[in-house]
Amino acid sequence: MDILRVREELVCTRRVPGLKQASLRVLEGERGTLLVATDPVGVPPGKWVFATVGTAARHAMGDYDVHTDLTICGIIDHWEP
Repeated sequence: MDILRVREELVCTRRVPGLKQASLRVLEGERGTLLVATDPVGVPPGKWVFATVGTAARHAMGDYDVHTDLTICGIIDHWEP
């Protein structure tokens, strides 16, 4: 799992069927790297989250048919980077 910050919501009107209607967020890593994750939690921009990768990301979505390899698992209440 990684700790990342939500930068913004990502809206895609066209997407592969495997993403279904999953909400997407742009996440920023510790070194400024930008990543896109599915968001079953509904996190607003600016919040710190923990996210999981790989097969665990599909499990975290609760729908194994969603094609994702990065999923937000929860919002961190108190975090000082």
